[in-house]
Amino acid sequence: MSLDLQPSARPGGLFSDLYIGLMSGTSLDGVDGVLLRHAQGNWQMLAHAHRPLPPTLRQALLDLNTPGEDELHRSALASQALAVLYATVVQAICTSADVLPSEVQAIGAHGQTVRHRPDQGYTIQLNNPALLAEMTGIDVVADFRTRDVAAGGQGAPLVPAFHQAIFGKPDQTVAVLNIGGMANLSILRPGELPLGFDCGPGNALLDMWCEWQTGHAYDANGEFGALGDVKEDWLEDALQEPFFSLAPPKSTGRDLFNAEWLNRWLGPHGLTDGPLSDTDLAHDVQATLCELTARSAALALRDHAPDAGEVVVCGGGALNGDLMRRLSEQLPGVRVGRSDTHGLDVMQVEAAAFAWLAWTHCHRLAGNVPGVTGARGERVLGALYPAR
Repeated sequence: MSLDLQPSARPGGLFSDLYIGLMSGTSLDGVDGVLLRHAQGNWQMLAHAHRPLPPTLRQALLDLNTPGEDELHRSALASQALAVLYATVVQAICTSADVLPSEVQAIGAHGQTVRHRPDQGYTIQLNNPALLAEMTGIDVVADFRTRDVAAGGQGAPLVPAFHQAIFGKPDQTVAVLNIGGMANLSILRPGELPLGFDCGPGNALLDMWCEWQTGHAYDANGEFGALGDVKEDWLEDALQEPFFSLAPPKSTGRDLFNAEWLNRWLGPHGLTDGPLSDTDLAHDVQATLCELTARSAALALRDHAPDAGEVVVCGGGALNGDLMRRLSEQLPGVRVGRSDTHGLDVMQVEAAAFAWLAWTHCHRLAGNVPGVTGARGERVLGALYPAR
């Protein structure tokens, strides 16, 4: 299976096999959507659209990551608002590609994760796929993680099989590091099923500290953190988090790496979640958190794929120049580069994966890899919401 990014004639028509993938990740930066065409084992990228999360919706989703008053009502309203935003992305994609909704086979809509507790047998992604199907006139496949969790799995990560199809090589081991709010690794060895697991925080803690200190939702290109120095003793404290030493399969989210975790780490050093008057120290904290993301990923790679000769980085973290530099320093002798060099923009990879997962559902193919998630076996993932 390969990804062909060459332009083509009008993609729709009687024999088209078109799928849209939508992704809004734990970074809460926005919604990315892609339109892919599947033909004879190959995937062709036809269009991409991005819409930022409105500040009120972003805050509502962030608040729902922790228990609060009237959660059910607030969850329902947030799900509706998210579906409306998804629909605007779908419309933009169809307009850009000159495709009618009736020509699209299905939308794969991941939803927004607000709880992820496979240890308790559940995972929750806010979404309103029925409303999305009603608004777009396209079948929607959603709720991908639940079936794997029901089979005893982590429900995450679900992208290693897609990564294998797109980035795998016949002659060397490749690792794919997706850095969204959390970071996950896919290990792709020739002739073997992929491995994969969440390896720790991605952008979530970085974004949190940056917003507390600057008012900006993220550290553009890592410029704020690049001004600081890593506090090695603080970093070693952070790396004592038990999650890092767990053996795969494992997954994580804002249930663990959240404001409470960050304050618990800061507390012994006399810091809180408020802005610091000492800007040098604020930069140092950001640099240390950036190093935590890089080093935890590098340690996981050395433990589980010391034979990897290349790391393909995708997700919003790939746009952080300081983080990419730190990754390269932590992985001497390994080629560290962005997915762009393989023909797929860093912000399109996960959305493309959910278009692929919608395709697997529609063709009754397994979407999970039991060796990755720990499920009892292969399962068809997702639930279908027909447009009519």
